Amino acid sequence: MRVCLKYISIAIFVSVFSGASFAQVQVVAQVDTRNDIYIGENFSYYIIIDGENTPGRVDLAPLAEYNPRPAGNQDVSQTSISIINGRRTQNITKRYVMSYLLSADKPGRIILPPVKVTLQGKTYQTNEVQVNILQPGTTDQLDLEVTLSEKQCYAGQPVIMTVNFYFSADIGDFQFNIPSLNEDNFYIEEPDISNPQAREYRLGNGITVRASQYRTTHNGKESILLSFSKVLIPKQAGEIEIPPASVSADVAVGRTRSRDSLFDDSFFFGSQKQYKRFMVSSQPLKLTVLPLPEQNKPADFYGLVGRYTISASATPTEVSVGDPITLTVKIGGSRYLKPVRWPALEDIPELADNFKIPAEQASPTIENDCKIFTQTIRANNDKVTSIPPIPLVFFDAEKGEYITAKTEPIKLEVSPSKVLTNADLEGMEFTPVSKEVEAVRKGLSANYEGLDALENQNFSPLAALVQPGYMVIWAGPLGLLILSAAAKFFTHTSPEKIARKRRRTAAGKAIGQLRKITSDSAGQHEQLESIIKKYFGERFDKSAGALTSNDCYEIVFEATKDTQIADRFKEIIADCEAARYTSAQSNIVKTEIEEVINLIRTVEKKSGK
Repeated sequence: MRVCLKYISIAIFVSVFSGASFAQVQVVAQVDTRNDIYIGENFSYYIIIDGENTPGRVDLAPLAEYNPRPAGNQDVSQTSISIINGRRTQNITKRYVMSYLLSADKPGRIILPPVKVTLQGKTYQTNEVQVNILQPGTTDQLDLEVTLSEKQCYAGQPVIMTVNFYFSADIGDFQFNIPSLNEDNFYIEEPDISNPQAREYRLGNGITVRASQYRTTHNGKESILLSFSKVLIPKQAGEIEIPPASVSADVAVGRTRSRDSLFDDSFFFGSQKQYKRFMVSSQPLKLTVLPLPEQNKPADFYGLVGRYTISASATPTEVSVGDPITLTVKIGGSRYLKPVRWPALEDIPELADNFKIPAEQASPTIENDCKIFTQTIRANNDKVTSIPPIPLVFFDAEKGEYITAKTEPIKLEVSPSKVLTNADLEGMEFTPVSKEVEAVRKGLSANYEGLDALENQNFSPLAALVQPGYMVIWAGPLGLLILSAAAKFFTHTSPEKIARKRRRTAAGKAIGQLRKITSDSAGQHEQLESIIKKYFGERFDKSAGALTSNDCYEIVFEATKDTQIADRFKEIIADCEAARYTSAQSNIVKTEIEEVINLIRTVEKKSGK
């Protein structure tokens, strides 16, 4: 569903209130009903605050059954100037819009109850809103299958849920509704994806999945398969009912003649595809979650279910008492390492008695399918010969029993600390030296005694400046310092400079890439979408890979305050996303490329950054 905030200010009291009329704050609720609303699909619910341009605190509890999610806020205040009889008047209309996404799971007319909004210490109540929820049609050109890797598992055991969406027709916009991903029965994790062509797709509830697309034959029809998986980890035992998932999609059912076409005699020219909304649902599923057995449960078991491995290493292994030893523990064997905790080193008696274990812990890392923990320990006596085994307890679901895996002991050589004596601090013991000096051919020929043999060794900084020996000592480092400082000054860069340069060159780079898109380029829509998102990412310091069409709308609106430009960017990106999954291949014409280039130039002019 495409949301355009520019219609909101038209719908609320436009002909009644002026800038001076908003001395009193008013809060109203409104639903975007410009498009039909179907069950399971997101629709936009707005809270409009007139008289203020700051957000309020909204109590969404009355809307809980419709799964409300924030969808961004906008300050849509306006300033106008009027001149009457030579008198200039400035009118300011303060208005703030708070947006949410809702969804309903039953067709028919529903009433959204009022909600409370707290603004600057005062509480306001919105109006109720009536919404008509439609039931989409059904067609055999769509099919949806949801499967579980296990029908029975233990609490804490990962189960893979796979969603397969088949379509044999040309489809436009579509939305998934998967209630099980919104429930509190599971921890949700992302599985390993072996297909490098998998692409990110954001479901209606905001959850991101990695979807793969294939051509296949399904129920005797040439179809396109859109498939993705999620890992469900049940939190507790019991029978879990997994409600049906659904997909609603716009399916092309024919063509309609355009009224303003210049080619009235042609069937194809001047006609547009006609779409109708259809929905397909999967079968409900049931997952039996068994409780973990209490018998023989180790005291240090904290919930790991599956099969895990543990190993450890240390460096250095030849130390003195008190020297730091870096202990590295690797835990693997499972693809789902989120529930793995820090090893409780202080609970191992032999380790706690012989080593000093600091309370500070570094954050673990994941490398090569292993969760890696690093800790610094110190031996507190020279009797230590090894780092003892470190245990890991888990429940093996296949064997139905608790397993304790352990690391191998690590041998150490610990030397006692050296005790310093006064002699160590003062130096070597004094040994008398004979005064007899052998005469050398060119050197000292005798030993001199008395004050005449003394030479004034006082140091003079002024004299050192001109003596060649000292000059080499101070002039060399000083010269290097000057050269280094000069090089640093002329080549100095910083993250701020890099960011400024990236923002400054973003538009030119994007326009150059857009001009390289030709009619015979592969994946034109993907290229166009990628270039636009990359431009927004570099221009406005955002993560391009995570941007959605709604995100791009908000970025453009915030930078330009122009809803038309923001709407157009949003439509282009949404069309590109939808084109990935259509069975018919459409090309991007040159005029569309030029339109995007002009839009980017307009953003540059209006943003003023």
